[in-house]
Amino acid sequence: MKIYTKTGDKGQTSLYGGTRVPKYHLRIEAYGTVDELNSHIGLLKDQKITEPTAKTLLKVQNELFTLGAMLATPPEKETLKNGKERLNIPKITTSDIEYLENEIDTMQQTLPQMTHFVLPGGHQTVSFCHIARCICRRAERLSVQLNENDPINDHIIMYLNRLSDYLFVLARKLTYDNHVEEIPWLPSKN
Repeated sequence: MKIYTKTGDKGQTSLYGGTRVPKYHLRIEAYGTVDELNSHIGLLKDQKITEPTAKTLLKVQNELFTLGAMLATPPEKETLKNGKERLNIPKITTSDIEYLENEIDTMQQTLPQMTHFVLPGGHQTVSFCHIARCICRRAERLSVQLNENDPINDHIIMYLNRLSDYLFVLARKLTYDNHVEEIPWLPSKN
């Protein structure tokens, strides 16, 4: 399999199923941002973290590839007129979303109650996690915008929303795992 195909040399690319669109198309922007998120999660996974957290992040990376495939598939290519699947791609499911919720609940049991917003940073690993969270929020915003113009599977937006929550709580957990002080945001009073 050649890496270069030269088919994108004029600024067009193919969606799953063959539809050609400009590389700035919102669908491309959405799954490209998911790919960027996946790379940042890989960077986070490469830090000194617990094995269970690394396993969860690997699971998330696989699910982000699935989510990207879902975003790369235009609705008209998903099913035939008789309702049968045209392209057999994996899908994000409710159980994938519930897994993230369970991980969030488990981490929150070990963390002190949050009384303020917290400033990102304090440790490189924590900062990587916050960067991933911000990219996840951007992917979510782009997916919401795409959904308004070209409907997408509801689980995509739900998964990205839950994943950003997971990454926020994970950043707090990593703060405590690395014995770093959590810095609350205290708005100045002028």
